Amino acid sequence: LVLWIGYLQWQARTVGLNHIAEPVIHDYRNIDNRDAVLACDRTEPARDEAGQAITRWDGVTTQAHPVTGLPVPDERARAVQWAYVNPRRAEWPQADFIVGNPPFIGASTMRSALGDGYVDALRQSWPDVPESADFVMYWWHQAAQRVSAGHCERLGLITTNSIKQTFNRRVVQAAMPALSLVYAIPDHPWVDSADGAAVRIAMTVATAGSHSGRLMSVRSETPQAHGEVDVDLRESTGLLHADLRIGANVAAAKPLQANKGIATRGVVLIGAGFVITPSDLTALNNTPLAKPYRNGRDLTDKPRGVYAIDCDGMTEAELRTHHPAIWQWLFERVKPERDQNPEEYRRTNWWLFGRKNTDLRSSTRGLSRYIATSMTAKHRVFQFLDGNILADQGLIAIALQDGFSLGVVSSQMHVQWALSTGGHLGVGNDPRYNNSRCFDPFPFPSDDTGLTPELAERIRSLAEQLDAHRKTQQADHPSLTLTHMYNVLDQLRSGEALSAKDKTTHEQGLVSVLRTLHDELDAAVLAAYGWRDLGPVPWGADEAATTARGEWTDALLSRLVALNAQRAAEEANGKVRWLRPDFQDPQATTATQTDMDLGPAETSDADSEETEPVATTVVTASGQCPWPSALPAQIKAVADVLAATPAALSTDAVAAQFKGKGRWRERLPVILDTLQAIGRAQLDAQGLWRRGL
Repeated sequence: LVLWIGYLQWQARTVGLNHIAEPVIHDYRNIDNRDAVLACDRTEPARDEAGQAITRWDGVTTQAHPVTGLPVPDERARAVQWAYVNPRRAEWPQADFIVGNPPFIGASTMRSALGDGYVDALRQSWPDVPESADFVMYWWHQAAQRVSAGHCERLGLITTNSIKQTFNRRVVQAAMPALSLVYAIPDHPWVDSADGAAVRIAMTVATAGSHSGRLMSVRSETPQAHGEVDVDLRESTGLLHADLRIGANVAAAKPLQANKGIATRGVVLIGAGFVITPSDLTALNNTPLAKPYRNGRDLTDKPRGVYAIDCDGMTEAELRTHHPAIWQWLFERVKPERDQNPEEYRRTNWWLFGRKNTDLRSSTRGLSRYIATSMTAKHRVFQFLDGNILADQGLIAIALQDGFSLGVVSSQMHVQWALSTGGHLGVGNDPRYNNSRCFDPFPFPSDDTGLTPELAERIRSLAEQLDAHRKTQQADHPSLTLTHMYNVLDQLRSGEALSAKDKTTHEQGLVSVLRTLHDELDAAVLAAYGWRDLGPVPWGADEAATTARGEWTDALLSRLVALNAQRAAEEANGKVRWLRPDFQDPQATTATQTDMDLGPAETSDADSEETEPVATTVVTASGQCPWPSALPAQIKAVADVLAATPAALSTDAVAAQFKGKGRWRERLPVILDTLQAIGRAQLDAQGLWRRGL
């Protein structure tokens, strides 16, 4: 049907409507009107233990609150909840190719869009698809299974561009290396058929086996008539990774113990009534429960000056007894909305934030300041926030207060890493900072890379100057925003002429000073890694500069991936370069591979990592090779074994190919991870290893 529609559109544009025979849709008896991913015997109203039909607020109808006059859910507007009897995976007919444009519904909105009964039945029927995955990934997963099993030749699907994000990328990673991506457009403009909204999509084509792929990157976009966009694409070829990139496999980088628990999302309120203005604060007698509150827009634009009422640790009775005015405020402005929330915790604890946010609270406790960045923003900018400021869920809070840390994350070393690992989101296609992928695996410079006390102090000083410069200029010019300043900084780097408005921003923000501080900071951090040979970032807008900048970035990312593998090897042997040992390892215990928890304390964050089971199948080897003594020879020997063995091998099976004394088996997982990072090995969903391309 997708191909048919495309054919008709092509005909209409090339030869005109008069050449299209009617009726347009012919009854070929090969189109099924049914659910493509979920089947069941029947649907019926869901009932509670008393046999009464279960309903919920329809999610749309509101009424004015009798006290505040604000719109609140109208409890009389109910929607029946449906039960799916004998739910199961929908079977697809035999086909040579699978193409489609499945519906774009995010994981967080599936219940409101499809109903609790449908989502529960869907996830029960597809337990191998992570619950954090978007709806479209159920199509991708089923298509990938059919391609991998040899039931069809290729899949070609249009998805949201969030397929590159961690919560969707897991589906793609699980399908590799049984299949390969052979064509991808990671980011392309699109018009949503449901409401005509401009969105960003990705296109992926996959086939069975190990193959190189074609990566099509958008070079430019030119608006056309009828809301269309003329897109100029740049093509490159090579091994396509699960994050739809060619080059360094940053998606294979492992979370580091050293960074554990430092970067977390801000608080999740679930209730607009928690946020109050300065006049509200005065009316509430300057309650000590109110804290300054910042979201992403406050950082990139101008702070709103609002507060959030934080009742963490208090029971409802304690709140009503000691802060009756706050209890009444939240009772009237938060509770009506929370009463309709499907999560029991949020309904029964309506005076508390929607999440406990224990990771955030424990990591920032006692800090006079911390680093923050907007989760989704045009420019990846980091700055210090005062320790008493409450970060919103749209911010990533990095619980480090030293200027050296701000300098490292503000450098192009970390910014380019974050741009590569975090993906893009939204109509504006803005970069997204995912703490589990952008921060947790990122290796900071240390004494093993050439960091000296003098370099550390240099980085610290430049970062403090950078933070102070931006805040001073914004204080002197209230209309000046970070977005404006960094827009002009990009123009200076590209050599673009400034407009009159941009010249005003340049003068108010002293953007040439900002550029110099960033350039000097980049040079200092590059030296701290021992990578002076890379030279400065080749800024510029022409084709030569763009190509050189891409090569520079690829070289940088390859080194960071290798350093990540090296640090993971150190941590496997008990050496952890803690960023905040007083917080992360207060007992000064030695970290080992078996007693450290790689995941965050709370797993409700959609960006958190999931742990996959490791297969234990052992393939018997005929004959063994001596284990080499030198590390380069060890890496080559393992790569040779994978290249010479057609079957997939578990880690134990790889070890069985060698003989030797000592603790060499403990280093084998790290060697395999290193080979995966450089594309010489691939790990499938069962935890088995194959050769790379």
